[in-house]
Amino acid sequence: MTTKLFGTPVRRVEDQRLVTGQGRYADDVLVGQRVLHAAVLRSPHAHARILDIDVSGVLDVEGVHLVWTHDDLEGAMAEPLPLLIPHPALLHGRTQHALAKDEVNHVGEAIAFVVAEDRYVAEDAVARIRVDYALLEPVVGIAASREARTLVHDDVPGNVGARLEQENGDARAAIAAAPHTLSLDLTVERSACQPLEGRGTVARWDPDLGRMTVWTSTQTATGVRGCIAARLGLDLGQVDVITPDVGGGFGVKINHPWPEELLVPMAARILGTPVKFTEDRREHFISSAHERAQEHHVEVGFDDDGRVLGLDVQFWHDHGAYTPYGLIVPIITSTQLLGPYKPQSYRVVFESIYTNTVMVTPYRGAGRPQGCFVMERTMDAIAAALGKDRTEVRAANFIQPDEFPFDQGLVFQDGRELEYDSGDYPAMLEKIKALVGWDEFPAFREEMAREGRQVGLGLACYVEGTGVGPYEGAHVHVETSGKVKVSTGLTTQGQGHQTVFAQIVADALGVPFDRVEVTTGDTRRMPYAVGTFASRAAVMSGSAVHLAALRAREKALRIAADALEADEHDLEIVDGVVRVKGTESQIDLGTVAVLSNPLRYAFDEASKAATQFSVGDPGRPPVAEDDEPGLEGKDFYSPERSTFASGMHAVVVETDPVTAEITILKYAVVHDCGHLINPLIVEGQIHGGVAQGVGGALYERMVYDDAGQLLNASFMDFLMPYVTEVPAGIDIDHLETPSPLNPLGIKGAGEAGVIPSAAVFAAAIEDAEGFPITAMPISPSELFHLRQSHATEESP
Repeated sequence: MTTKLFGTPVRRVEDQRLVTGQGRYADDVLVGQRVLHAAVLRSPHAHARILDIDVSGVLDVEGVHLVWTHDDLEGAMAEPLPLLIPHPALLHGRTQHALAKDEVNHVGEAIAFVVAEDRYVAEDAVARIRVDYALLEPVVGIAASREARTLVHDDVPGNVGARLEQENGDARAAIAAAPHTLSLDLTVERSACQPLEGRGTVARWDPDLGRMTVWTSTQTATGVRGCIAARLGLDLGQVDVITPDVGGGFGVKINHPWPEELLVPMAARILGTPVKFTEDRREHFISSAHERAQEHHVEVGFDDDGRVLGLDVQFWHDHGAYTPYGLIVPIITSTQLLGPYKPQSYRVVFESIYTNTVMVTPYRGAGRPQGCFVMERTMDAIAAALGKDRTEVRAANFIQPDEFPFDQGLVFQDGRELEYDSGDYPAMLEKIKALVGWDEFPAFREEMAREGRQVGLGLACYVEGTGVGPYEGAHVHVETSGKVKVSTGLTTQGQGHQTVFAQIVADALGVPFDRVEVTTGDTRRMPYAVGTFASRAAVMSGSAVHLAALRAREKALRIAADALEADEHDLEIVDGVVRVKGTESQIDLGTVAVLSNPLRYAFDEASKAATQFSVGDPGRPPVAEDDEPGLEGKDFYSPERSTFASGMHAVVVETDPVTAEITILKYAVVHDCGHLINPLIVEGQIHGGVAQGVGGALYERMVYDDAGQLLNASFMDFLMPYVTEVPAGIDIDHLETPSPLNPLGIKGAGEAGVIPSAAVFAAAIEDAEGFPITAMPISPSELFHLRQSHATEESP
């Protein structure tokens, strides 16, 4: 079979609908029908005990149908929400209730739930609820949490939810014996993803069928379905979860269930009318999820060539008030920190600690930006200490191409060995140097200096674990019309799944691309799935789709061989037609689909529908024991471990000597995600990630005061880059080292653009300014004050 579409930059089939405003999001569901609307009373305090909730002022408001507090919840609904990913080191995991019980632990925590005729009435009703609080001292920030003067949860000693240590070799001994040593303290501040669409859930209960249909803006339809069934006491088969278009996920929508994903279906069943909840922007800031906040202490020992002999990293991860997603983020930091390097010994220990702030779930990059920042700052510090070129020090520490698979001697987020499957980091380094003009930069710097301008060049390397398990499945159905319907359970938030999965099926099955229709995130079509996160869609669902298409192809050839009286090995499928090679004997794939069902339907103008039973071989049953009617293929892909993509970013920046404004002059990316399914989509992912990374490095942060109030919970105050701040052009080159772990040889690409951003901008700014950059993000005002501090330190 000749590959026709795999590796081709096919334009996305989704774009025409989405860019012309024809997307259908959760808030668009059941428009034009009678729907009740929900609003949530959220805590104005970061830490307080709830003494009393008075809802009497709401009960008689016209248009209000329901008001709940925790006291109104029963059974499983009254229990804490699930701890989704337990870990042996998470000794003190805590999750919130659907509605706060006795205590609130961050501003924005849900306390009461109101359903009314419209959102305006619901919001007015929420404002009438009176709550008496006993205020408690809030714990805000890592330093306050480590002091443990106050506890976020009374039963969690020292505010430490977990402590985890991993070591390969004896790092401390190696550092003590090393010719050179360095210590670094590095900080990344808290930030959060800001998707176009916030959280949204719509539910409809059909009492006649005993069936719940839920539309929700999620990254995991299957997980939400299971939670709703369990908490509402329904059979799994009574619940359908459908994910419409999702306006961005970035990790915040992988957490499930959000309180509203349970409260809305429960209200819809009780009221007998569909209920809708749509999160507003302030709610997203104060009640969804954040990430990034970590403080790191690094001890490193190295030789004269810059080879790392021992690396000892300790860090503290601020996981906010609750831990529904376990320790995934700090585990990823602790393991992916190593990047493409092979220190002779490595020890890492982290504490995941509670604060009275919004909880943490993965945000695009999921702990990797912090790890990359730590490792790349360490590499730059080693180069500075030795007076070496920064690329030389990196090259001295690279894992070599002939060393794959390479076992780092640690346990990754999936509980499997941290074993890299493939890569070629020396070749990638040469590509990025050529792309950014590394060797030519000193002359460019001198030219700029003559004009009174100062510029800097930064480089950052990373490895990204992708395609994490445990599984994904796919179903491929060839219709009698010749169209091919593909279903996979993972959800879509704009990644181009309808395009890339159609490319895979078109190649595997031998059908035209425009005959393939892909559905994602609908439990009616594919009830078992894991979700879209961790750059896993192409590896997991792509592989499952490929395997399912091959199953359908195998059956098509078997049926066609019987119909054409030919050997299966003499057949090929081209443009949806099965034909005998080298002859004119052929049969359309749609006709093969007809033949796959012993109960056939013939249509004509006279009878409209006539039923025909196939005669077949009288010596065997119409459907064999190992077969089933229809031309379909279904399969699941479950990998032995994650695949590891990699990349290198380089940036040239200019820092204004007066205003400290930071301007991007050039941005270059080299990326390796194995075989490219669609280079156009991969480059789109890189562009989007770089834009997000620019925001995380230079603009975006969550600013809390000592009382736990988020001071910038709006787009008036939370700065995001506009198109004017994002590089107009990004130079991109690809390296393809196929993964041996999946049938397509692919690796993920979804987070590639954002992972090294903090590291590469810190390196470039440091190169321009001449003093260390140890905390990110960095704004012009911070750079201005750093200049003043550095000048003071240097003055006699």
